[in-house]
Amino acid sequence: QVQLVESGGGLVKPGGSLRLSCATSGFTFSNYAMGWYRQAPGKERELVAGITNTASNTQYADSVKGRFTISRDDANKAVYLQMNNLNPEDTAVYFCNAEDCSPHICFTSGFFGHWGQGTQVTVSS
Repeated sequence: QVQLVESGGGLVKPGGSLRLSCATSGFTFSNYAMGWYRQAPGKERELVAGITNTASNTQYADSVKGRFTISRDDANKAVYLQMNNLNPEDTAVYFCNAEDCSPHICFTSGFFGHWGQGTQVTVSS
């Protein structure tokens, strides 16, 4: 059974930091590209950050470049999102996505694969 479980969300003041984690099970993690997406109220879900299945490349939304860092730990089948210098525009539910890339190297497309239930991030003073 495939599972993706996000954690680490919460309420933080502007300028603060959070580290999101996504624990996974039920699939061959090393074959999968991983991505973090977010959805704010009234807005469409958008890509925040992605990392290829080989961890050779990362990608970021322009709005988070220089503030967020995505990483993966294949041994522990987890992906992380370090978020620094948060601002109110980062408020959203953050979702973890896994997409099978084997035998190629790819980023998640956001249209396929497996999704977690999400974790709420609220940035407010």
